[in-house]
Order: sequence, then C-alpha cells, then structure tokens
Amino acid sequence: MRTEALLRDLQCTPSCGPGLRHRVVLCKSADHRSTLPPAHCPPAAKPPATMRCNLRRCPPARWVAGEWGECGVGQQQRSVRCTSHTGQASHECTEALRPPTTQQCEAKCDSPPPGDGPEECKDVNKVAYCPLVLKFQFCSRAYFRQMCCKTCQGH
Repeated sequence: MRTEALLRDLQCTPSCGPGLRHRVVLCKSADHRSTLPPAHCPPAAKPPATMRCNLRRCPPARWVAGEWGECGVGQQQRSVRCTSHTGQASHECTEALRPPTTQQCEAKCDSPPPGDGPEECKDVNKVAYCPLVLKFQFCSRAYFRQMCCKTCQGH
C-alpha cells in the first residue's frame, strides 16, 4: 500500500500574490486499482495536501477618482479613493500621486438679471462689498451675482 497524490492539482488561490494550492491525497493499493482507508497507509509517507504558491505579483493599489460635482462657490469636488486590484479599499497608494479632490471652476450664470443683457451687466448701486463677494467666491449665489454682476462676470 502507498499514499498517492491525485495527479490534478487545483488552481492557486488567489490568482496573484501568495496563495495556496490544494489537492486530494488518497491511500491506494500497490497496484493503484483501489482506494483504501487512510489508516492503511503510513501517515509519515503522506504527501502534503496543501502547498504554497505564487503565480504572479498582484497589480499595485491605485487612486480612483469620481466625476467632478457641480460648480458651487467657485469650486467643485469629487471623491478620490485608494483601491486594490480587487476593488477593495486599500491604504497602499502613494499619497504624492493622489489626484486633487477639489478644483477651481467658473459658475455659469443661470440667467441674466431681468431687463439686463450681457452688455448691460453692472454692479447694482456700486455696492462696495463686490470685491469681497469675488474674493470669497460668492458669485455662484444668485443674489450676489445679481448685485455684483460686473464684478462676478466670468467667475
């Protein structure tokens, strides 16, 4: 009697990085015709049923950026996350390569103030705070855009 490993090994799991390969080990008769209970073969002669394997290196984790959101207050945002090759969250991305999560943008006027064409755009009553409205990026808000039309033009 002798212990014999089934000829066909199963695949290495996972498909990249360190993993394990499993196989079925049977106790066979000397003529290989019949399978015997494991007690009929010496345990010390039993080949391993599990072996370490490593098919290839796994792809590195990478930054995945979402779509840019609406432009509000002169900025728009998006989600950026570090993802492993399996799509799971990871902490292995290089921080220096992280794409930006915010960017400057120009808010488009919804519509010009009633009665005013683009060529007639002006700051209402020469409001003194219009430079501050621009500085703090409030031009995307309808009220400030109307009051400070000329200052906010193009922003």
